[in-house]
Amino acid sequence: MNKLVAKNPNARHNYTIEDTIEAGIVLTGTEIKSIRAGKVNLKDSYAGIKNGEVYIYSMHISPYEQGNIFNKDPLRDRKLLLNRLEITRLSVKIKQKGYSLIPMSLYFKGDIVKVELGIGKGKKLYDKREDIAKKDAERRMKQAQSEKNNY
Repeated sequence: MNKLVAKNPNARHNYTIEDTIEAGIVLTGTEIKSIRAGKVNLKDSYAGIKNGEVYIYSMHISPYEQGNIFNKDPLRDRKLLLNRLEITRLSVKIKQKGYSLIPMSLYFKGDIVKVELGIGKGKKLYDKREDIAKKDAERRMKQAQSEKNNY
């Protein structure tokens, strides 16, 4: 059973997600305690491949209150755990024009923290407007349907 800790609110709004992959993450003890308390933010985070390894950047994990000297930098680069085949598959996809690795969500799978990475292409402004218009139309149809059912 997976317990969702944090979700990236901008991921599906700013990118068209084509594929997802699950990765482990290297953390310290105080970071785990902060994540269990829900003090993590994925909003501005992104992932990349450096020296054949995948890292997540700008993921903010608040310092643990009782952590004192053991706390790490909240915005430090954190290594993601993937096997070599997955990393090469990701690097081939990312090298295509316009594709990025976006952290979608952070969750516990048992006692282990996992990150869901999405391989996506950035949306243009008109794509975002189309999505908003579709959601608005669906919302209006549901509202009209519920009003019809009430009578």
